[in-house]
Amino acid sequence: MERVFRDVKSLLDTRPVYHQKDENIAGHVFCSFLALVLRKDLDRSLAESKHQFEWNEIKQDLKALKRVEIEEGGQRFAIRSECKGICGKIFQTVGVALPPTIKALN
Repeated sequence: MERVFRDVKSLLDTRPVYHQKDENIAGHVFCSFLALVLRKDLDRSLAESKHQFEWNEIKQDLKALKRVEIEEGGQRFAIRSECKGICGKIFQTVGVALPPTIKALN
């Protein structure tokens, strides 16, 4: 139980945000609520798949996944970085295909 409380406390731990307009406040609250809903859904999907990953590990591996656009000989390409750690398992668990390693954009 203490671990759950600690996880929720760290999840909600944020720095103060000051907005000048009501619509900015509403947008911030909406995005925060949406993030919590998505996090809960991810946690549920991972539990159903019998995966137990630390949140910091999930964030680190997803953040390491990059896409770069290059141009060579008049053609543009998107290049995805190598999928490391648990990143592939996260994509698989939520039913999303990894982007191709190289994709022509023209």
